[in-house]
Amino acid sequence: MEAAERRRVTVRGVVQGVGFRPYVYTRATTLGLAGHVTNTSEGVVAEVEGPPSAVAAFCERLAADAPPLAVVDTVDHRTVPLAGGAGFTIVASRTGGPPRTLVSPDTATCADCLAELADPADRRHRHPFITCTHCGPRFTIVTGLPYDRAHTTMARFPMCPDCAREYADPADRRFHAQPVACPACGPRLRLLTGHPPREETTADPVARARRLLSDGAVLAVKGLGGYHLACDAGNAAAVAALRRRKERGDKPFALMARDLTDIERLADVGPAERELLTGTVRPVVLLRRRAAAPPAGLADAVAPGSPDLGVMLPYTPVHHLLLGLPGDPPGPRLLVMTSGNLSGEPIVTDDTEALERLAHLADAWLTHDRPIHVPCDDSVVRVCDGAPLLLRRSRGYAPLPITLPLPVPATLAVGGDLKNAFCLAEGRRAWPSAHIGDMDDLATQTAFTHAQRQLSALTGVTPALLAADRHPGYRSGRWARDHAAGRPLVPVQHHHAHIASALAEHGHDGTRRVIGVAFDGTGYGDDGAVWGGEVLLADYTGYTRFAHLAYVPLPGGDAAVRRPYRMALSHLRAAGLARTPDLPCVAACPAGELRVLETQLARELNCAPTSSMGRLFDAVSSLAGVCQHAGYEAQAAVELEAAALRAPAEGRAYAFGLRVPAPGARGPVVADPAPVLAAAVADVRAGAAPEPVAARFHAAVADLVADLCELARAGHGLDTVALTGGVFCNTLLSSACARRLRARGFTVLRQHRVPPNDGGLALGQLMVAAAAATAAHDPSRGEPHVSGGTRQSA
Repeated sequence: MEAAERRRVTVRGVVQGVGFRPYVYTRATTLGLAGHVTNTSEGVVAEVEGPPSAVAAFCERLAADAPPLAVVDTVDHRTVPLAGGAGFTIVASRTGGPPRTLVSPDTATCADCLAELADPADRRHRHPFITCTHCGPRFTIVTGLPYDRAHTTMARFPMCPDCAREYADPADRRFHAQPVACPACGPRLRLLTGHPPREETTADPVARARRLLSDGAVLAVKGLGGYHLACDAGNAAAVAALRRRKERGDKPFALMARDLTDIERLADVGPAERELLTGTVRPVVLLRRRAAAPPAGLADAVAPGSPDLGVMLPYTPVHHLLLGLPGDPPGPRLLVMTSGNLSGEPIVTDDTEALERLAHLADAWLTHDRPIHVPCDDSVVRVCDGAPLLLRRSRGYAPLPITLPLPVPATLAVGGDLKNAFCLAEGRRAWPSAHIGDMDDLATQTAFTHAQRQLSALTGVTPALLAADRHPGYRSGRWARDHAAGRPLVPVQHHHAHIASALAEHGHDGTRRVIGVAFDGTGYGDDGAVWGGEVLLADYTGYTRFAHLAYVPLPGGDAAVRRPYRMALSHLRAAGLARTPDLPCVAACPAGELRVLETQLARELNCAPTSSMGRLFDAVSSLAGVCQHAGYEAQAAVELEAAALRAPAEGRAYAFGLRVPAPGARGPVVADPAPVLAAAVADVRAGAAPEPVAARFHAAVADLVADLCELARAGHGLDTVALTGGVFCNTLLSSACARRLRARGFTVLRQHRVPPNDGGLALGQLMVAAAAATAAHDPSRGEPHVSGGTRQSA
């Protein structure tokens, strides 16, 4: 007979709120082991005692066979003294010590819960808050660790005897499922209508809400991480009303469809898109519209001018009920489902605030009494070359960490001002925050402060080092300065941060520089200019500006962004091309403004120089007659991509000029867009449609990237290229660049786990700041070069 052995097993990762303790219990009892399992601030800790062979079998494949929502980082076990006893138990969670475990993201309702939701014989039939160990709210309801009901916003709902029995039954799917509830003991759904809002006395608030949607109402719907504004996507008047009330401009709305067949009527759905749409995350997925005429049932105003539709499937029981279960009366099968806020403001989560801030936006409120502790917008993803490309990392992904290639001190990187997301890190883990928003109003800055405190409490990271963008006017940077409290603050150049973010995601240790192609709209340059068409030779410690797009004046700052024809006229003037009325950009500019603009450009009044590739996209969009007024960020570029996608295949490309320093001279290569503009002007004057002009321009940019990388390889021996910055959210361009580079033997890094736009900026900031801090404390590394300036290209 084998002598008994006892081991203490510590499992770290996403192991709380995902059914890990029930899994351990079942594994131990099946093997006849005694002991116990509990949640701690470290993770899940178990002690198992029995024959050594059984104990070894328990430890073997503990991670590999874990529950579907678990993410196991490490499993450590050691022998401890025997304690005796019989049976295996789940004991109360132990508190104390800094948090070292990970909280699960919110996950979509699972198939088992959906089956019960639709089953008239089940006691949770049509229960709007049905959940189990494998699905439902997690991150947005957690108030502390360890993850137990007492540390969630479900603490206010005592379990009824039936739910308590399920919660305590190891054989039940709801064994220790913290959000478990039923109609007898759970949160209550209610519908409010009118101004001022009053609760309707209806037995079925969802059925009444569906009728309101069918009648053209705009409905505020409380979701997992905040309120949505919903309306019938096929009702043109309702969509127009929502767009007008929300001050949305032409920015596309997200859609929620009842099932996959409704989506397939509208857009092309490949295997990768299907997996994203039907998986546990269920983000908004950008899909290419079908080439045919707009299908019936979708108002034109949902996504005017966009090549894509942003679509998601229901991910909460309320969504499924709102869109209708089998046998329900007819109702909208396709809903606009957009964030519950005014454009630019943070998403609304508080119920009282929802009744006030959304009063002029919504006709009715479908709400409930389970509080949202952590705001969390929908994530937005598109697929590029078969792989996910995150445009917004939020619900379903946050707060999962990213493993870093190098250990870093406890650091807070505050990100940028657009699409803000910050990042906390310590050791080899970085926690990107959920999407915060644009830092241009006090409400968003307040939301930033609350989110930073909450994520710091969950992760146990107390930052000793801060990082921010070098732009002197960024509100995120001002926040960092105001909250530094004597801690060092490292300013990081914008495009260096973009490249460092791509390197960190791909696990590069920084011992070898890469060719970083950072294309976006705006970034503060070392010379005070507005950068954005940059090729940097970079690692975490510094960079050389190897090449950039030629400078042109940015007339009027934000005015040029909102009115792309201003950038077109600036580029034409810089290229020495006649600005005649037959060009769409000239025709779009009012005569009075044109005269003022010519004077402004001639005298360089309020005209910062810019090398922005994003602004060049705007200029060509205007020149080709695609977009003259941008109602949302990157509209001109988005519509130019749409035009290029419609172009017939022809293989023609415009070509940039290259100004290469003479042998022995120092300074960057300059990419001159004048030849591109001259060719585009000739095509437009010859009567070319916007589509071929757009396609030839995209091809020119892809050729430029490949040619500049060839020059960098020839001069510096580098063969790895990172493509980053908001311009590379354009999948047509990203795919073309990657294809050309790989054909020439380059290794290409593109971002998938954090966005290439400013939503991924903070990850790069913290890596640069950590490298600077390490160099400052290690004299053997020599003089560190951080983002305060550039080395000149040889």
